[in-house]
Amino acid sequence: MIDDTAWQHATMRRLRDLTPSVREFELVPARGVRPWSPGSHLAVRVPVDGRQTLRHYSLIGGAAEAAARGAYRIAIKRMDPGRGGSRALWSLAEGATLEIGEPANHFEVALQAPHHLLVAGGIGVTPLVGIAQALAARGGALRMCYAARSDDELAYRDELAAALGERLCTYVGARIDLEAEIAALPRDAQMVVCGPLVLLDAARDAWARSGRPAAGLRFETFGNTGRHAAQPFRVELVDRGLQFDVPADRSLLDLLDEAGIAALSDCRRGECGLCAMRIVRCDGPVDHRDVFLSARQKAADETFCACVSRAAGGTLVLDSAYRPD
Repeated sequence: MIDDTAWQHATMRRLRDLTPSVREFELVPARGVRPWSPGSHLAVRVPVDGRQTLRHYSLIGGAAEAAARGAYRIAIKRMDPGRGGSRALWSLAEGATLEIGEPANHFEVALQAPHHLLVAGGIGVTPLVGIAQALAARGGALRMCYAARSDDELAYRDELAAALGERLCTYVGARIDLEAEIAALPRDAQMVVCGPLVLLDAARDAWARSGRPAAGLRFETFGNTGRHAAQPFRVELVDRGLQFDVPADRSLLDLLDEAGIAALSDCRRGECGLCAMRIVRCDGPVDHRDVFLSARQKAADETFCACVSRAAGGTLVLDSAYRPD
């Protein structure tokens, strides 16, 4: 959780449409830009339907560039349907103010590794822009594969091309051949992946099949994609004797926070596992949208990450492990 003293106002200085569905926001923080490492994100309090919700967005570019311009850059894909955060931010105009936290990094990359393969899918390119630029500046062996649904959805292609040249390979409406890309890597290489859950699952599976050490794979998701369309579902917390109806555009963790029920959490993107609860029973499929649990754990339907995961309808019975003193 973010300390209240870390929050500050930021003014939206400039908006720029990068693609038909991705908009860049330039934010000027009241207390000035703070340094950060490649892969960092910014916490933003977003007004959604009259309430403040917490979202995390990757910082674009490098810290030195941000300090020079006196502003952070984030890029947001409008999600329809979604949880409302992207639509709320897209409705704001230049000059609007938001509350932001300090830069934080849950996506640290070993920049000193001798060889890197960067893999981006869609809006997952955002943290990789700064990582690619930092690696290119170091002069190490580097290749980047970037996939999008259409040519006009390749956000930051020009910036990446300027940094990487022929080391950037783009895929439009086609899948990246992860098996071949991994097979071409030296044994001590690092692969860095960010994109939708289907890409991350494919990357993890391909990496595991290659027999390479798990530490060589780094990944991050934007935590809002699943195998089922978001729909309302009901939750029973057996240890608290409470029931919640979770709307299609909200998470269980959002509702717990709103009700004043303390729940451990940090990343809110399905990466850290702090908000995990034990599944007692579920009427229908569990849509595991996290990247914390292994494929075996997801198949067993024993654990539920409250920040991003959902049930595909029906009632989900959970044990939050809360026990009164």
